[in-house]
Amino acid sequence: MRLPALMLAHVLLPASLAARAVPPPLPTPLFDPLRFFAGTTHGTASLRVLIGRRTPVQVEGHGHVGADGVLTLDQNVVEGRKPATTRRWTFTRQGNGRYAGTLSDAAGPVAGDVTGNRLHLHFRMKSGIVADQLLDLAPDGQSAHNRMTVRKFGIIVARLDETIRRG
Repeated sequence: MRLPALMLAHVLLPASLAARAVPPPLPTPLFDPLRFFAGTTHGTASLRVLIGRRTPVQVEGHGHVGADGVLTLDQNVVEGRKPATTRRWTFTRQGNGRYAGTLSDAAGPVAGDVTGNRLHLHFRMKSGIVADQLLDLAPDGQSAHNRMTVRKFGIIVARLDETIRRG
C-alpha cells in the first residue's frame, strides 16, 4: 500500500494509540501552508501499517507559489528500502481558513482547513483508503508535526508520525 508522505509525508503510530486524544490547536502562529511549503522542506517520519513494524520514511519537498496563488509541491519519498517515488500536491486558498487541492496519489480533491496553528487535510487515495492528516506548526514557524491516520472501510490500517522542517 503506497501512502502519501506530506507535507505533504510520514510516520504511523500503533493502532493501540488510536484512542489517544489529540490536543486542541493553538491560536498562534497561524498555519499558512502556502508559505510553509514554499521552498525546500525535509520530512522524517515513521510509518506503521496495521500491527507491523515501523518503517522509516524520508520526504524531500520543493514547493513554489505561482502568480495565480497556487502552491505546487513536488516531493521525493523514500519508504524504508523501497525505491524512491514522487508525488505532486497543489493547494489554493479558498478563504475563511479553507484550502482546496490535488495530490497525484489521490482519487479526488484534497480538502484542507486551518484552525490556529493546525492544518487538517482529508482525502481519498486511489487504492480506496481515506487519509486524515493533522499538521501542527511549531511556535518558530520553521517546523511542523504531521500525524496521519489511514482508514479502509472505517478501520484504521496505518498511522504516520512525521516532523517536517523548512530549509
